[in-house]
Amino acid sequence: MNMKDKRVVVTGGAGFIGSNLSADLCRENEVTVIDDFSTGRDGNIKNLVSRGKVRLVKGSITSLDALKTAFRGADYVLHQAAIPSVPRSVSDPIKTNDAGITGTLTVLVAARDCGVRKVVFASSSSVYGETPELPKRENMECRPMSPYAVTKLAGEHYCRVFTEIYGLETTSLRYFNVYGPMQDPKSEYAAVVPKFIDCALKGEAFPIFGDGLQSRDFTFVKDVVRGNLMAAESDATGVYNIGGGKRTAVIELAKTVSEVVGSGMKVVYLPPRPGDVRDSWADTSKAKKDLGFEPAYSLRQGITETVEWFVKERKSKTL
Repeated sequence: MNMKDKRVVVTGGAGFIGSNLSADLCRENEVTVIDDFSTGRDGNIKNLVSRGKVRLVKGSITSLDALKTAFRGADYVLHQAAIPSVPRSVSDPIKTNDAGITGTLTVLVAARDCGVRKVVFASSSSVYGETPELPKRENMECRPMSPYAVTKLAGEHYCRVFTEIYGLETTSLRYFNVYGPMQDPKSEYAAVVPKFIDCALKGEAFPIFGDGLQSRDFTFVKDVVRGNLMAAESDATGVYNIGGGKRTAVIELAKTVSEVVGSGMKVVYLPPRPGDVRDSWADTSKAKKDLGFEPAYSLRQGITETVEWFVKERKSKTL
């Protein structure tokens, strides 16, 4: 799906998902990125900014004045900014709360005051918690297990309230384990896919927290980008799962990465991490019905594209 001739603001646009959104959108739209670089990386958008494809506003989403300046005249706000890590939220819940709850509320107030047509909020499958039923459906009870997950659920409620009270159209997308190009493998809190790819390219053991049989619905970032564009241009409001639609054990992910890279597979097992759920799997039928969304990438296709990007980045010595 192509969005054309719109003014779009991407909060957290220097982050992993935000930079992928910005790169896609700026081909045929006017894109503004707001980011304070607390977790985003300058390298993700440097070329877009230097070529005049994206306007960069360095600022925090907790600053109402900065947001109003960035949002003026915008059609859509794609709100990706957060501190995107369950373990990090466990170690520093206050910063996670400030970005995830105060920041989201400030984004909604600024969007309302600036007459933005719609806000698309990046929520997370972590809101479901350890409920045993699979796959996860949007009408299930949510039992968040980490401060990060609490902030995402609170953000969804704020979006709903702003739609009901102020008439600001909002859609919340529950992402399931997104991976792809421009994801940072170096962070102490790096997600499992870039961590595994980095280890495979270096010939190091894959770190697995737990027994490796825990499962995730790994979702390629290009599918998430399409889901955001569909949500923005749709009349639908409310909550939607955006996932790959398949369940993969972490040990199977390790095998796939090692096969695509062409490396051997060594594994080191570590204790489970607090706040991590055991299993996650998206029912995307509601998103298909209301938004027209279906995942287009298999795990192997997505991993192959991601490995190609990592290899290219290593050659250019930016990773």
